[in-house]
Amino acid sequence: MSGSKTRRHFLEVTDLSAAELQRVLELATQPIKKLGNPLTGKGVALIFEKPSNRTRHSMEMAVVQLGGHPVYTRGEEVGFDVRETVEDVTRVLSGYHSVLAARVFDHSTVQRMAAVASVPVVNMLSNTAHPLQTLADVLTMRQEFGDLAGKTVTYIGDFNNVARSLTQACAILGMHIRLGCPAGYDAATSELEKLIELGARSVEQYRDIKVAAEGAHAVHTDVWTSMGQEDESEQREVAFARFQVTTEVMAAARPSAIFMHCLPAHRGYEVAADVIDGKSSRVFVQAHNRMHSARGLLAYLLEALT
Repeated sequence: MSGSKTRRHFLEVTDLSAAELQRVLELATQPIKKLGNPLTGKGVALIFEKPSNRTRHSMEMAVVQLGGHPVYTRGEEVGFDVRETVEDVTRVLSGYHSVLAARVFDHSTVQRMAAVASVPVVNMLSNTAHPLQTLADVLTMRQEFGDLAGKTVTYIGDFNNVARSLTQACAILGMHIRLGCPAGYDAATSELEKLIELGARSVEQYRDIKVAAEGAHAVHTDVWTSMGQEDESEQREVAFARFQVTTEVMAAARPSAIFMHCLPAHRGYEVAADVIDGKSSRVFVQAHNRMHSARGLLAYLLEALT
């Protein structure tokens, strides 16, 4: 994990070893009372260049549950590289808070923060990674299936920041990874090779999403057009037209397979309504686990400081 033994950052899932990831998940499932109040009398800065529902609420509540005070800050209030440099903002806030967390447009912003921060920095989302979401994803799958080593996960859709972080965590945990992505929106060979290096049992990529879903324990997807890509929505709808998760796709997976989506979702586009609202769906458990996994991560980062 990035940083020294007394200052740990969480910018990407790969900042965690398999043992560290398991520790975060363990802390996420512990009763709040057992975690104590490591943030009593302390603040956590939550900086949002991009708005959010789940990320804001889950992080604020995770901080409160650990005894701390979350300070929500809009991007324009700090004005990264407009009002002040990223480095100056970070150095100032490091003197007020015990953790700095940021949801940013460019991944280099959290990297620059981590380079000068005197406290842990958490990436709440960037253009290349969404590690906080992934913690909730693997926590949800672990609750459903136990040890994830040797289990199969399928991701259908755009190989974006969500997919990258998800598959990296699954690789670290020793899972089989199957991708169903349209041409031009798929994982590059270098990405697939990295997953093998991280410990994936196998990595396969298909154009046929029913084939990609075969034997899967969990089937994940995400919106076809993410925030900031609105001008691409029409061409993306054409490219992703055959990449909707339907009951037929879920039928290709294991009978006990679950459906997962990071939300917000668009019924009738990336997922059929009868799937996301059906018995195999775990999307709201997954969403609620955002809070529990965030609490586990913060507890781990603070644990590393002692």
